[in-house]
Amino acid sequence: MVSTGQFFLIRKNGNTGTDLFIIITSSAEAARQILGARHFQSPTKKASFVVRATATPPVKQGANRPLWFASKQSLSYLDGSLPGDYGFDPLGLSDPEGTGGFIEPKWLAYGEIINGRFAMLGAAGAIAPEILGKAGLISAETALPWFQTGVIPPAGTYNYWADGYTLFVLEMALMGFAEHRRFQDWAKPGSMGKQYFLGLEKGLEGSGDPAYPGGPFFNPLGFGKDEKSLKDLKLKEVKNGRLAMLAILGYFIQGLVTGVGPYQNLLDHLVDPVNNNILTSLKFH
Repeated sequence: MVSTGQFFLIRKNGNTGTDLFIIITSSAEAARQILGARHFQSPTKKASFVVRATATPPVKQGANRPLWFASKQSLSYLDGSLPGDYGFDPLGLSDPEGTGGFIEPKWLAYGEIINGRFAMLGAAGAIAPEILGKAGLISAETALPWFQTGVIPPAGTYNYWADGYTLFVLEMALMGFAEHRRFQDWAKPGSMGKQYFLGLEKGLEGSGDPAYPGGPFFNPLGFGKDEKSLKDLKLKEVKNGRLAMLAILGYFIQGLVTGVGPYQNLLDHLVDPVNNNILTSLKFH
């Protein structure tokens, strides 16, 4: 762009075979120098021009989104089409031609959603007995920190209706069955609605998107009826799922470092924040 220049367009009648010259210079004198001594006769017929504005190139999807430590490479494949996509991929795990080339990027995005949902359930379930016990809503026998419920046997366990090994095998069988069906739906969306399952096939048909199957079982309240609200809900879900995954990691570290549950950690900090904080708790039990 020449901010102070002049625009020259010289055109003769098309019948004379005269060429078209377009010159953008900073002065008329410069134009004369460029053209040299070449002489142009005035046209015998007025030329008409049609000026059309160049069409604005389409805005790339998600181009106006906030970015978190995004790189030129990550933005080449993270275009903002996924919920919660801010271009953050320092390890290139979603790069189909780089580090993550051996993993299907769509599978990674799908896995984040699924693990986020499990983490949200786990974060709430792990801290709920402590909160309910402190509120006097359940007995002290069941108001245990999450790591004393049998998850880590050396830390303690609860007297369930069966021993820990039996429960482990049973959980593996049930979760394995559920995960197998989930993978089948990922590989072939809608296939679970065609396989017999106690007459519930209609509710398992899905929506065509394995990450958001919808239907009476997975969206009984009918959230996200329009595109805008569904997009907002997807974004909120992935954000809360990421927080929950970090929370679960925090639970493990807190249990290892402090020897008590996360809710008790919070209560201790509120009572005496000076002596109960991350710096004073750096010791292992």
